[in-house]
Amino acid sequence: MPFTRELLDIEGLLLIKPRSFVDERGFFMETYKESDFNLMGITSPFVQDNFSYSKRNVLRGLHFQREPKAQGKLVRVSSGTVWDVAVDIRRSSATFLQWRAVELSAENGMMLWIPPGFAHGFLTLSDNVHLQYKCTAEFDPALDSGIRWDDPALAIDWPTASPVVSAKDAVLPYLGADR
Repeated sequence: MPFTRELLDIEGLLLIKPRSFVDERGFFMETYKESDFNLMGITSPFVQDNFSYSKRNVLRGLHFQREPKAQGKLVRVSSGTVWDVAVDIRRSSATFLQWRAVELSAENGMMLWIPPGFAHGFLTLSDNVHLQYKCTAEFDPALDSGIRWDDPALAIDWPTASPVVSAKDAVLPYLGADR
């Protein structure tokens, strides 16, 4: 298997490391292989790929889609470094509203599997970041939702006090607000 995985302490959240084949020319790695991902329990088909470019100190999120099109995401960085955050918003989960953060970079090659039922966001830690993610459901604007990045109920320890956020993300609701 060209992948190793680390189970994080929130059910379903996985840190995945692809095997890299390095020689004097550079390297090669598989970033997705259906049969290996199925063995890790990731069995939903991916139906949409997204690509994001961001400059330093940009914070995107915390985004999610509501049912019936909640998205699982396989997140990786091909250039730069991000602090990637997943928040468990599954009401029936023992870890409801808990969050985990991992550093994803082109250097470490790690990927984060975020199952459906999580809000997702990231903060760029380098000057330029290229981030890709595969989704298990297509984006539907009618089901698009989010939580404020600085919601005190979550108390996410972002490694900056003043990120650059979009106008949309700046007005996302806090958890106590009506949705």
